[in-house]
Parts: sequence; structure tokens; C-alpha cells
Amino acid sequence: MTYIKDITNELEKLAPLAYQEGYDNAGLLVGSSETEVQGILFTLDVTEKIVDEAIEKQCNLIVAHHPIIFKGLKKLNGKNYVERTVIKAIKHDIAIYATHTNLDHVTNGVNWKIAEQLGLTNVKVLAPKKQWLTKLTFFAPIENTNSILNALFHIGAGKIGQYEQCSFRTKGTGTFLPGEFANPTIGTQGKLEEVTEERIEVMFPSYLESRILSVLRSAHPYEEAAYYLSSLENENQEVGAGAVGELPAEMTAQDFLKHLKKEMQVNVIKHTKAVSGTVKRVAICGGAGSSLLSNAIEAKADVFVTADYKYHEFFDAENRIMICDIGHYESEVFTKNLLHHYLSGKFSNFALCLSEVNTNPVQYFV
Repeated sequence: MTYIKDITNELEKLAPLAYQEGYDNAGLLVGSSETEVQGILFTLDVTEKIVDEAIEKQCNLIVAHHPIIFKGLKKLNGKNYVERTVIKAIKHDIAIYATHTNLDHVTNGVNWKIAEQLGLTNVKVLAPKKQWLTKLTFFAPIENTNSILNALFHIGAGKIGQYEQCSFRTKGTGTFLPGEFANPTIGTQGKLEEVTEERIEVMFPSYLESRILSVLRSAHPYEEAAYYLSSLENENQEVGAGAVGELPAEMTAQDFLKHLKKEMQVNVIKHTKAVSGTVKRVAICGGAGSSLLSNAIEAKADVFVTADYKYHEFFDAENRIMICDIGHYESEVFTKNLLHHYLSGKFSNFALCLSEVNTNPVQYFV
């Protein structure tokens, strides 16, 4: 049997909840993690029609990008669509899970899906996050170094960009005097010991700290492992907002707009004028991304594809980049395909369904 917690555990391997913004509300919003899964419906938004679709398709778990409960609920009287949607889900024992800004911030997340749609290559994080990395320094006998490191690498330590199992080791002499109540692995009580040890340093995502320390203590041979942690200012190149990549070949600005319209399946594109005759480097941000304009310019992108631009914000292009606003729904709708594909490779004992409901509240007259 597969339970909701099995699904959420997999989703949080892709997009850890620790990577969501402070204002966000990702995670299991409705339902119990101990419920057995009968079917999953993937969607961008959760509305009453989405819950109806889940009922029809016999799915008791909805996995969405946008959290239906965002600002918090003080009452459940059915006065608005949020309350009515939550009430209907609860009545029909349907759980709701949202993976929002945490999925925005990871490689292979929302922006990587847009890059895939546009055929971009050499894709990188546009605005890497700072202060989301920690360095662990510990000391161990040389003969135990590899086994400890392997245990730490297994849970995510030592990854820097496209490189894994990264560490730094220096040899030295460790000294210690076991006390009266100590139970030393090496040495005896009351006698000063000298041991040839290594000082080992590894980096890891800060949210893994408790697991890292638990594994260190478990794998270390000493009764008391000597270590210390240091918060790093380094940018985490694997975590952050937006993405930037390159088209396989240069396009004229007009051809790029046609390409963008076709591949993202949009009705209309609001854009500033093209800066140069060709487009090669493209910056992207699913949803509202105007705050990343300076990052797109710094990355020397020819175009910045995003959504929710206000009139006066278009002036900020200042003839340095072409801004393309394709709409919020349109920029993120393929997220449901991303999540469906990700879980399809891991679970096959129940239905995984893509929503067929268009939840876009914005309509276009063309």
C-alpha cells in the first residue's frame, strides 16, 4: 500500500519544503498523511471544479502548484471559493498538497520545465540563494574517514554544482584525556592519548543539519565526535529563483516570439521592443518575476520571459533587454506535467491523472 506520506516524501526530495519563501504555505494543506492513496490528480490551481474532477476520477489526493490556503483561514462558512473548495475536499475525503515556491527554487523544477518547453540548453539558476549552505568540520581517525564520509554523502553532503562527494581532508594529531566516566573507543581513562586523525570539511544544504549531525554521530567511532558548523555566505548554485539558458541557434526577435507563443501555448504576449536583431540567451521565471529583471540583465540575457508585469515596470527594460509577459497561468501550467512525470516513474499501483480543467481566471478576447 502507498500512503500520502510516501507521495509527499518523494515530492519533498524534489523540492524540500525548507526552500519555500517565508510567506508561502506549501505542504499538505488538507487531509492526513496516513491515508492510503487511491489516485492522484495533478493541477496548477485548486478550485471547486478541480475537486469535482478528483471525485469523478476517483483521486483522493490533489497535487497542485498553487496553495489553495495561502493567507490562512479563520472561518469555514463557504463565503468564497477558497472556503468552498476546502469544505468540498474535506467532505469527500480528498487531500490537497501544494509544492509552490520550493518547486520554483530547485533545478528540475518550474523554471527548468519552461526551459525544456523552449528547448534551452546550458540552463542555470538565475538568482542563486545565499546563506542556504553550511560547512561541517569534524575530526576522525584516518581509518574511519571514508566510511563516515560515505554515510554523509549518501544523505546529501558534499555536493557542489555538478560535482558530488566533495570534501577537504588534512592530516594531524588529535589529543584527548578520557575522564572517569568516559567509555573511550581508543585509549583508557585518565591517560592522555595522541591519535593520528584527519580534519574533514564538507558542505551541505542547511536544512539537512539535523540529519547530518545524526549520521555523523552514528557513523563516528568515538563516544563524542568533535565537530563544528559554520554558516556560509556562498551562493547555492543549485537553489534559487528563475533560470537562464541558451537557444540551440540564434533567432530573430520575431521568430522567437512566434516560438514562445507556440511552445508555451499562449494567446498573446506583452513585450517591450527587441534590443538587438537576434535572440540567443533567454532568462525565465514562472509566475511573477519582475524582481529578477536586474539578474536577467546581469546574466546578459537577450530576453526575459515571465509574467504579471505592471505597466510602469516595462519601462525598466531601458533598451537593455526585451521583456516578454506571457501570463501567470501560461508560464506555470506545465508544472502539472512536471509533477505527473516525476511521480509516474516512482508509483504505478494507482492512477496518476493530469487535470483537464482550465483554471485560468484571465480570459482573452482575440
